[in-house]
Amino acid sequence: MALDWSNLGFAYRDVNCHIRYTWKNGKWDEGILEKEPYFPVHIAATCLHYGQDAFEGLKVFRTKSGAICAFRPIENARRMNSSARRSCMAEVPEELFLDAVNRVVKANEEFVPPYGTGASLYVRPLLLGTGPQIGVNAADEYTFIILVTPVGAYYKGGLQPVRALVMDEFDRAAPHGTGFVKMGGNYGAALLPHKICHDKGYPIDLYLDPVQHKYIDEFGTSNFIAIDKNGAYVTPLSHSVLPSITNNGLRTVAKQLGMDVQVRPIEFEELRTFQEVASVGTAVVITPVNEIHRGDDVILVGPREGCGPYLQKLYDAYTSIQWGEADDPYGWRVEIK
Repeated sequence: MALDWSNLGFAYRDVNCHIRYTWKNGKWDEGILEKEPYFPVHIAATCLHYGQDAFEGLKVFRTKSGAICAFRPIENARRMNSSARRSCMAEVPEELFLDAVNRVVKANEEFVPPYGTGASLYVRPLLLGTGPQIGVNAADEYTFIILVTPVGAYYKGGLQPVRALVMDEFDRAAPHGTGFVKMGGNYGAALLPHKICHDKGYPIDLYLDPVQHKYIDEFGTSNFIAIDKNGAYVTPLSHSVLPSITNNGLRTVAKQLGMDVQVRPIEFEELRTFQEVASVGTAVVITPVNEIHRGDDVILVGPREGCGPYLQKLYDAYTSIQWGEADDPYGWRVEIK
Protein backbone atom coordinates (compact mmCIF):
# COMPACT_ATOMS: atom_id res chain seq x y z
CA MET A 1 0.00 0.00 0.00
CA ALA A 2 1.49 3.33 -1.10
CA LEU A 3 0.97 6.11 1.45
CA ASP A 4 1.40 9.84 0.99
CA TRP A 5 3.45 10.21 4.17
CA SER A 6 3.44 14.00 4.17
CA ASN A 7 -0.36 14.26 3.95
CA LEU A 8 -1.66 11.51 6.21
CA GLY A 9 -3.82 13.48 8.63
CA PHE A 10 -4.76 12.00 11.99
CA ALA A 11 -6.87 8.96 11.14
CA TYR A 12 -6.89 5.18 11.58
CA ARG A 13 -5.40 3.03 8.82
CA ASP A 14 -5.13 -0.73 8.75
CA VAL A 15 -1.65 -2.17 9.24
CA ASN A 16 -0.29 -5.73 9.45
CA CYS A 17 -1.51 -6.57 12.93
CA HIS A 18 -2.12 -5.54 16.51
CA ILE A 19 -0.93 -7.28 19.68
CA ARG A 20 -3.26 -8.73 22.31
CA TYR A 21 -2.75 -10.16 25.80
CA THR A 22 -5.26 -11.76 28.18
CA TRP A 23 -5.19 -11.63 31.98
CA LYS A 24 -6.92 -14.57 33.62
CA ASN A 25 -6.47 -16.47 36.88
CA GLY A 26 -4.15 -13.82 38.17
CA LYS A 27 -1.61 -13.62 35.32
CA TRP A 28 -1.04 -12.33 31.81
CA ASP A 29 -0.47 -14.69 28.90
CA GLU A 30 2.38 -14.37 26.39
CA GLY A 31 0.43 -12.21 23.95
CA ILE A 32 -0.28 -12.82 20.28
CA LEU A 33 -0.04 -10.75 17.11
CA GLU A 34 -3.48 -10.63 15.49
CA LYS A 35 -4.07 -9.72 11.85
CA GLU A 36 -7.81 -9.05 12.13
CA PRO A 37 -8.76 -5.68 13.65
CA TYR A 38 -11.68 -7.32 15.48
CA PHE A 39 -12.05 -9.59 18.48
CA PRO A 40 -15.08 -11.14 20.24
CA VAL A 41 -16.26 -9.58 23.51
CA HIS A 42 -18.69 -11.15 25.98
CA ILE A 43 -22.06 -9.36 26.02
CA ALA A 44 -21.69 -8.86 29.79
CA ALA A 45 -18.09 -7.55 29.64
CA THR A 46 -17.50 -4.81 32.20
CA CYS A 47 -15.93 -2.52 29.59
CA LEU A 48 -19.30 -2.43 27.81
CA HIS A 49 -21.53 -2.01 30.85
CA TYR A 50 -19.46 -0.10 33.37
CA GLY A 51 -16.79 1.62 31.31
CA GLN A 52 -14.00 -0.44 32.86
CA ASP A 53 -11.31 0.51 30.38
CA ALA A 54 -8.33 2.80 29.91
CA PHE A 55 -6.25 3.87 26.95
CA GLU A 56 -2.95 5.60 26.31
CA GLY A 57 -1.38 7.32 23.33
CA LEU A 58 2.26 7.62 22.34
CA LYS A 59 4.31 7.93 19.17
CA VAL A 60 7.12 6.12 17.42
CA PHE A 61 9.50 8.07 15.17
CA ARG A 62 11.96 7.16 12.46
CA THR A 63 14.84 9.37 13.51
CA LYS A 64 17.44 11.26 11.53
CA SER A 65 19.91 8.37 11.92
CA GLY A 66 17.33 5.86 10.63
CA ALA A 67 16.68 4.30 14.02
CA ILE A 68 13.07 3.66 15.04
CA CYS A 69 12.36 4.98 18.52
CA ALA A 70 9.34 5.06 20.82
CA PHE A 71 9.08 8.30 22.76
CA ARG A 72 8.79 8.00 26.56
CA PRO A 73 6.80 4.71 26.58
CA ILE A 74 7.58 4.02 30.24
CA GLU A 75 5.57 7.10 31.22
CA ASN A 76 2.55 5.76 29.35
CA ALA A 77 2.94 2.40 31.09
CA ARG A 78 2.94 4.12 34.48
CA ARG A 79 -0.04 6.33 33.66
CA MET A 80 -2.02 3.35 32.37
CA ASN A 81 -1.38 1.51 35.62
CA SER A 82 -2.54 4.56 37.55
CA SER A 83 -5.79 4.36 35.58
CA ALA A 84 -5.94 0.60 36.17
CA ARG A 85 -5.68 1.04 39.94
CA ARG A 86 -8.41 3.70 39.92
CA SER A 87 -10.68 1.45 37.85
CA CYS A 88 -9.92 -1.79 39.74
CA MET A 89 -8.30 -3.43 36.71
CA ALA A 90 -5.33 -5.75 36.47
CA GLU A 91 -2.14 -3.74 36.08
CA VAL A 92 0.14 -4.30 33.09
CA PRO A 93 3.75 -4.89 34.20
CA GLU A 94 6.02 -2.21 32.80
CA GLU A 95 8.29 -4.83 31.23
CA LEU A 96 5.33 -6.42 29.45
CA PHE A 97 4.11 -3.01 28.27
CA LEU A 98 7.51 -2.10 26.80
CA ASP A 99 7.95 -5.52 25.20
CA ALA A 100 4.47 -5.28 23.67
CA VAL A 101 5.32 -1.89 22.12
CA ASN A 102 8.54 -3.33 20.73
CA ARG A 103 6.86 -6.43 19.29
CA VAL A 104 3.96 -4.68 17.60
CA VAL A 105 6.12 -1.91 16.13
CA LYS A 106 8.60 -4.45 14.75
CA ALA A 107 5.72 -6.36 13.16
CA ASN A 108 4.55 -3.15 11.46
CA GLU A 109 7.92 -1.57 10.72
CA GLU A 110 7.06 -0.62 7.14
CA PHE A 111 4.30 1.64 8.49
CA VAL A 112 6.73 3.82 10.45
CA PRO A 113 6.84 6.98 8.29
CA PRO A 114 10.17 8.15 6.87
CA TYR A 115 12.17 10.83 8.64
CA GLY A 116 11.47 14.30 7.32
CA THR A 117 7.81 13.75 6.44
CA GLY A 118 6.48 15.06 9.76
CA ALA A 119 4.48 11.84 10.19
CA SER A 120 4.87 9.19 12.89
CA LEU A 121 3.49 5.86 14.00
CA TYR A 122 0.75 6.40 16.58
CA VAL A 123 0.62 3.73 19.29
CA ARG A 124 -2.63 3.19 21.19
CA PRO A 125 -2.47 0.83 24.22
CA LEU A 126 -5.91 -0.21 25.44
CA LEU A 127 -6.83 -2.04 28.66
CA LEU A 128 -10.32 -3.56 28.84
CA GLY A 129 -12.40 -5.38 31.42
CA THR A 130 -13.60 -8.33 29.31
CA GLY A 131 -14.81 -10.70 32.02
CA PRO A 132 -18.63 -10.86 32.39
CA GLN A 133 -20.40 -9.17 35.30
CA ILE A 134 -24.02 -8.15 35.73
CA GLY A 135 -23.60 -6.76 39.24
CA VAL A 136 -21.44 -3.68 39.67
CA ASN A 137 -18.14 -5.45 40.18
CA ALA A 138 -14.71 -5.53 38.62
CA ALA A 139 -14.08 -8.12 35.91
CA ASP A 140 -12.22 -11.36 36.50
CA GLU A 141 -10.60 -11.20 33.04
CA TYR A 142 -8.83 -8.39 31.19
CA THR A 143 -7.57 -7.77 27.69
CA PHE A 144 -4.57 -5.57 26.89
CA ILE A 145 -4.26 -4.48 23.26
CA ILE A 146 -1.85 -2.25 21.39
CA LEU A 147 -2.82 -1.03 17.95
CA VAL A 148 -0.57 1.07 15.75
CA THR A 149 -1.35 3.28 12.78
CA PRO A 150 0.62 5.88 10.80
CA VAL A 151 -0.57 9.45 11.36
CA GLY A 152 0.16 13.02 10.41
CA ALA A 153 -0.76 16.22 12.24
CA TYR A 154 -3.87 16.28 14.45
CA TYR A 155 -4.66 19.85 13.42
CA LYS A 156 -4.00 21.07 9.90
CA GLY A 157 -1.60 23.96 9.50
CA GLY A 158 1.16 22.85 11.83
CA LEU A 159 1.98 25.65 14.27
CA GLN A 160 -0.69 27.98 12.91
CA PRO A 161 -2.87 29.31 15.74
CA VAL A 162 -6.47 28.25 16.32
CA ARG A 163 -9.50 29.60 18.20
CA ALA A 164 -10.87 28.09 21.41
CA LEU A 165 -14.35 28.22 22.94
CA VAL A 166 -14.90 28.18 26.72
CA MET A 167 -17.47 25.49 27.53
CA ASP A 168 -18.95 26.91 30.74
CA GLU A 169 -22.14 24.89 30.61
CA PHE A 170 -20.22 21.59 30.54
CA ASP A 171 -17.71 22.19 33.32
CA ARG A 172 -19.85 20.08 35.63
CA ALA A 173 -20.17 17.21 33.14
CA ALA A 174 -17.99 14.96 35.29
CA PRO A 175 -18.12 14.78 39.09
CA HIS A 176 -14.49 15.83 39.47
CA GLY A 177 -13.96 17.78 36.25
CA THR A 178 -13.20 16.63 32.73
CA GLY A 179 -9.79 15.24 33.59
CA PHE A 180 -11.28 12.74 36.04
CA VAL A 181 -12.96 11.05 33.10
CA LYS A 182 -9.88 11.16 30.88
CA MET A 183 -7.57 9.87 33.61
CA GLY A 184 -9.62 6.68 33.44
CA GLY A 185 -9.05 6.57 29.70
CA ASN A 186 -12.54 7.56 28.59
CA TYR A 187 -13.45 10.74 26.71
CA GLY A 188 -17.16 9.86 26.67
CA ALA A 189 -18.25 12.85 28.76
CA ALA A 190 -16.34 15.22 26.47
CA LEU A 191 -17.89 14.09 23.17
CA LEU A 192 -21.03 16.25 23.30
CA PRO A 193 -19.31 19.54 24.23
CA HIS A 194 -16.56 18.76 21.72
CA LYS A 195 -19.17 18.32 18.97
CA ILE A 196 -20.94 21.54 19.95
CA CYS A 197 -17.61 23.35 19.89
CA HIS A 198 -16.77 22.03 16.41
CA ASP A 199 -20.26 22.77 15.09
CA LYS A 200 -19.71 26.39 16.11
CA GLY A 201 -16.44 26.50 14.18
CA TYR A 202 -13.93 26.16 17.02
CA PRO A 203 -11.22 23.47 16.80
CA ILE A 204 -10.61 23.45 20.57
CA ASP A 205 -12.81 23.61 23.67
CA LEU A 206 -11.52 25.07 26.94
CA TYR A 207 -12.77 24.08 30.41
CA LEU A 208 -12.70 26.03 33.64
CA ASP A 209 -12.80 24.60 37.15
CA PRO A 210 -16.12 22.82 37.83
CA VAL A 211 -16.87 24.58 41.13
CA GLN A 212 -16.27 28.32 40.70
CA HIS A 213 -15.82 28.60 36.91
CA LYS A 214 -12.97 30.93 37.79
CA TYR A 215 -9.79 28.95 37.16
CA ILE A 216 -8.50 27.40 33.93
CA ASP A 217 -8.34 23.59 33.89
CA GLU A 218 -7.49 22.30 30.41
CA PHE A 219 -8.52 22.03 26.79
CA GLY A 220 -10.88 19.26 25.73
CA THR A 221 -8.18 17.07 24.17
CA SER A 222 -5.02 18.37 25.81
CA ASN A 223 -3.36 20.41 28.55
CA PHE A 224 -3.22 24.21 28.77
CA ILE A 225 0.06 26.13 28.90
CA ALA A 226 0.84 29.84 28.64
CA ILE A 227 3.78 32.21 28.53
CA ASP A 228 3.30 35.10 30.94
CA LYS A 229 4.47 38.70 30.51
CA ASN A 230 7.85 37.82 32.07
CA GLY A 231 8.47 34.85 29.76
CA ALA A 232 7.61 32.20 32.35
CA TYR A 233 6.05 28.86 31.40
CA VAL A 234 2.73 28.64 33.27
CA THR A 235 0.37 25.66 33.50
CA PRO A 236 -2.61 24.97 35.81
CA LEU A 237 -2.33 23.29 39.19
CA SER A 238 -5.55 21.27 39.26
CA HIS A 239 -6.56 17.78 40.31
CA SER A 240 -9.12 17.76 37.49
CA VAL A 241 -6.70 17.75 34.57
CA LEU A 242 -5.03 14.84 32.81
CA PRO A 243 -1.42 14.29 33.93
CA SER A 244 0.05 15.10 30.53
CA ILE A 245 3.32 13.43 29.55
CA THR A 246 3.88 16.11 26.91
CA ASN A 247 3.30 18.94 29.39
CA ASN A 248 5.72 17.24 31.77
CA GLY A 249 8.33 16.97 29.01
CA LEU A 250 7.90 20.55 27.86
CA ARG A 251 8.36 21.77 31.43
CA THR A 252 11.63 19.84 31.57
CA VAL A 253 12.78 21.38 28.29
CA ALA A 254 11.67 24.85 29.41
CA LYS A 255 13.86 24.60 32.49
CA GLN A 256 16.78 23.53 30.31
CA LEU A 257 16.18 26.61 28.17
CA GLY A 258 16.40 28.79 31.28
CA MET A 259 12.69 29.55 31.58
CA ASP A 260 10.91 29.93 34.89
CA VAL A 261 8.32 27.14 35.19
CA GLN A 262 5.20 27.70 37.27
CA VAL A 263 2.53 25.09 38.06
CA ARG A 264 -0.19 27.03 39.83
CA PRO A 265 -3.86 28.03 39.76
CA ILE A 266 -4.55 30.32 36.79
CA GLU A 267 -7.52 32.66 36.94
CA PHE A 268 -9.43 33.04 33.69
CA GLU A 269 -8.95 36.82 33.74
CA GLU A 270 -5.18 36.29 33.71
CA LEU A 271 -5.50 35.23 30.07
CA ARG A 272 -5.51 38.90 29.12
CA THR A 273 -1.94 39.29 30.41
CA PHE A 274 -0.32 36.31 28.65
CA GLN A 275 2.02 36.65 25.68
CA GLU A 276 1.26 33.20 24.26
CA VAL A 277 -1.17 30.32 24.93
CA ALA A 278 -1.12 26.76 23.63
CA SER A 279 -2.76 23.37 23.74
CA VAL A 280 -0.20 20.60 24.34
CA GLY A 281 -0.41 16.82 24.05
CA THR A 282 0.90 13.71 22.31
CA ALA A 283 -1.03 14.24 19.08
CA VAL A 284 -0.25 17.95 18.67
CA VAL A 285 2.85 18.58 20.79
CA ILE A 286 2.04 22.32 20.69
CA THR A 287 -0.90 24.07 19.03
CA PRO A 288 -0.92 27.86 19.56
CA VAL A 289 -4.28 29.34 20.58
CA ASN A 290 -4.66 33.01 19.65
CA GLU A 291 -8.35 33.61 20.35
CA ILE A 292 -10.40 32.47 23.35
CA HIS A 293 -14.14 33.11 23.21
CA ARG A 294 -16.41 33.10 26.27
CA GLY A 295 -19.86 34.26 25.30
CA ASP A 296 -19.42 37.72 23.82
CA ASP A 297 -15.99 38.11 25.40
CA VAL A 298 -13.08 37.58 23.00
CA ILE A 299 -9.54 37.46 24.37
CA LEU A 300 -6.72 37.80 21.84
CA VAL A 301 -3.38 36.22 22.72
CA GLY A 302 -0.14 36.09 20.74
CA PRO A 303 0.45 36.71 17.02
CA ARG A 304 -2.39 36.55 14.51
CA GLU A 305 -0.33 34.27 12.25
CA GLY A 306 2.26 31.66 13.08
CA CYS A 307 3.72 30.79 16.43
CA GLY A 308 5.09 33.09 19.13
CA PRO A 309 8.84 32.96 19.84
CA TYR A 310 8.64 31.13 23.17
CA LEU A 311 6.34 28.37 21.91
CA GLN A 312 8.43 28.00 18.75
CA LYS A 313 11.59 27.57 20.81
CA LEU A 314 9.91 24.97 23.03
CA TYR A 315 8.50 23.12 20.02
CA ASP A 316 11.84 23.04 18.22
CA ALA A 317 13.73 21.81 21.29
CA TYR A 318 11.18 19.11 22.13
CA THR A 319 10.64 17.76 18.62
CA SER A 320 14.37 17.75 17.86
CA ILE A 321 14.70 15.16 20.63
CA GLN A 322 11.79 13.13 19.19
CA TRP A 323 13.30 13.10 15.71
CA GLY A 324 16.84 12.36 16.87
CA GLU A 325 18.12 15.72 15.66
CA ALA A 326 19.44 16.60 19.12
CA ASP A 327 20.97 14.73 22.02
CA ASP A 328 18.58 13.01 24.40
CA PRO A 329 19.93 13.76 27.90
CA TYR A 330 16.76 12.37 29.52
CA GLY A 331 16.66 8.91 27.94
CA TRP A 332 13.28 9.61 26.38
CA ARG A 333 13.96 7.83 23.07
CA VAL A 334 13.64 4.04 23.35
CA GLU A 335 14.95 2.25 20.28
CA ILE A 336 12.87 -0.52 18.76
CA LYS A 337 15.10 -3.58 18.23
